[in-house]
Amino acid sequence: MKNLKEINVYSELGCRIRYLRKLKKMSIETLAFESRINKNYLCDLENGRRNPTLLILAKISKGLNITLEELLKGVSNTIN
Repeated sequence: MKNLKEINVYSELGCRIRYLRKLKKMSIETLAFESRINKNYLCDLENGRRNPTLLILAKISKGLNITLEELLKGVSNTIN
């Protein structure tokens, strides 16, 4: 079972992805297409319901045309 800190990190990451997507004026469909991932999976990520792999995060950063570092900027790192 996920603890509250893990859930919070997933939620923060999802908010970060949504923020960057909207900043670039992209629809969820467009980002999913550009990232080569399923739209429903991306929606779950944005809503903090998924734990993405590094490969998925790399695909999303490529779809947003940013670095992986920029994608993760500001996401909490307080997991013990």
